[in-house]
Amino acid sequence: MEVAMNGNKEENSLPLLHRLYRYQKERFPLLGHGLLVVAFSFSAVSYSRICRGVSGFIPWETFLIGVVTTVTLFLLVRIFDEHKDAEDDARYRKSLPVPRGLITLRELRKVGVMVILLQIGLNAWFLPKMLIIYIAVMAYLCLMGKEFFIVDWLKKHQFWYVTSHMFIIPLIDIYASGLDWLLEGVAAPKGLLFFFAVSYMNGIVLEVGRKIRAPKDEETGVLTYTHQLGTRRAPVLWMGMLLVTLVLAIVAAHYAGYGLQAFVVLSVTFGLCIVPAVFFVRNQSARAAKGIEVSSGLWTIAMYLSLGGIPMVQQLLWST
Repeated sequence: MEVAMNGNKEENSLPLLHRLYRYQKERFPLLGHGLLVVAFSFSAVSYSRICRGVSGFIPWETFLIGVVTTVTLFLLVRIFDEHKDAEDDARYRKSLPVPRGLITLRELRKVGVMVILLQIGLNAWFLPKMLIIYIAVMAYLCLMGKEFFIVDWLKKHQFWYVTSHMFIIPLIDIYASGLDWLLEGVAAPKGLLFFFAVSYMNGIVLEVGRKIRAPKDEETGVLTYTHQLGTRRAPVLWMGMLLVTLVLAIVAAHYAGYGLQAFVVLSVTFGLCIVPAVFFVRNQSARAAKGIEVSSGLWTIAMYLSLGGIPMVQQLLWST
């Protein structure tokens, strides 16, 4: 314990940039999260253009500004979460960066303010139309930070807690897709409604998937779906959410004019991703639980790439 405490003291006395680097490695890995959000943004723009029947992609400088905004919006979600979960983290998850003193909430607030100023500056200068959606996203994020002013009620009703918080994902998706239709001054294609629904359900899949634990890995004070629902009902719930997402993705693919190939790819991906959940139902192992979490991430990436990313890349390659 003494060695660990000394280690923490040395770590916590590092310069701010060093500590921020360590913080992001643990709580918001920029490489991993960045790649996922790039795929997320690229696919949203691509799907919008494909649904509109427009060839080519948006200007790359526009996309770059959009990516900086979307990546940092998800970073803000993490910073807001650190604040609203601070009490529980200090009580039950002392190994996390904030409770152990690696970074303070005040320092994170300063980072958040700088991020917001960067976002506003970039969008106001280069993409002023996008400020309409950006403000809507930030307003919802602020409501999330305050737990919609019904903190105690949401804590007692986990279903409404999760479903209300997941709306931030399609809202950011609306921003990303708006880099196409809003900046072009046209109506958003109807198929985007199903793409947004897929984004929303992907968030649910990720949330449930990361909170399925083997019995030996359950921790006091850490809310998991296996603790709430049991080791059989939780993975079944996750598979059900995956199935709903599959159906929505198929409808979204139909609106984009994709053929039988898309249906086959989506169905095969679904079949592969549920394998860890099937194993978990049988043996409740830590390995299977980790497999569910990994499958959640792979499923999310696969959905975005299948619905927008890959078709756009094919289109761009064929046009050269």
